[in-house]
Amino acid sequence: MDKLKNEGLQSASSIDVHAHAVLDESMGAAGKYGPELSEVEGQPTVFRVGDYELQGVKYRDSAFMDVEKRIAGMEAAGIDFQILSPNPLTYFHYIDAPSAVRFCKRHNDVLRDLVSEHPRKLAGFAALPMQDIPAACDELRRAVSELGLLAGYIGTDIGQPLDSSALDALYETCLDLDVPLFIHPAPAGIDGPQGDPHLGRFDLALTTGFAASETIAVASILFGEVLMRHPGLDICISHGGGAVPYLVGRLAQASRVRPWSPASLRGDGAFEEMLAKLWFDSNVHDPRSFKLLEDIVGTERLVLGTNFAGWDQAEIHHTSDFLMLMADNARRLLRASASP
Repeated sequence: MDKLKNEGLQSASSIDVHAHAVLDESMGAAGKYGPELSEVEGQPTVFRVGDYELQGVKYRDSAFMDVEKRIAGMEAAGIDFQILSPNPLTYFHYIDAPSAVRFCKRHNDVLRDLVSEHPRKLAGFAALPMQDIPAACDELRRAVSELGLLAGYIGTDIGQPLDSSALDALYETCLDLDVPLFIHPAPAGIDGPQGDPHLGRFDLALTTGFAASETIAVASILFGEVLMRHPGLDICISHGGGAVPYLVGRLAQASRVRPWSPASLRGDGAFEEMLAKLWFDSNVHDPRSFKLLEDIVGTERLVLGTNFAGWDQAEIHHTSDFLMLMADNARRLLRASASP
């Protein structure tokens, strides 16, 4: 499937880049790690990933797994086009590499088959086995060149910092393929280290924990000079970059005065200038928060994100003109030409 055949992407007035999918045909593709969906009458549904079990979330017969319900929900929400991404519970960044490679290949094959049946409504992002960077590069090449998927999609916690030189090969692969990289967190402890135990209360892992992970991701990319080493690399961070808009002054001050800060960020405005080279989705749930994000980074690299069908699916509060602006931004980010 050639990505240029996504007719809907080229002409859509609203493009949602934050929409996870659960793929029935990928169940068990990671071997003993799953994923596994158990449904027993009279008992809560259980979605198992390794030793982790998510109970009570209705994946089957919902927009997560039923494409017709997804498309109907998109139309009701005013979303013309979506790019489907991996479920954060199934990044599998910490399992053995062969199992992760096997899962990512299966996931991406199934996703390609799904979106190819709905080219006016859907496209896809590729899952990548980040514990094996050469394998991740190979899978990204296959997913883009052979399957027609539009970008790589990884977690914030991949076992090493996002500015590690070990990731340079992946970043260069994105540039070689001319595709962006999307970064979105997963709850701590799914298949990696346990997080702060306080995050286990009140769903803080999904609110505060995600925001912390996204903020650390942005800081690592900028302070670690990833964009300096890889000019032209496009990286999109979920949920408006976490707490970055609120903390931008503190981060910028650190860049000016702390001894570890690189010379490239020490000048007045240098941190903010580099921050504006990242991309951010709009899923922040409050017009005031979004206005702060817009004030900090401008509008040229903002794209629509809803976490469609999730517990926190964002209500779209933007005007039709602003939705079109973000749709045009998404087309630039995804290298898709608008229809004449």
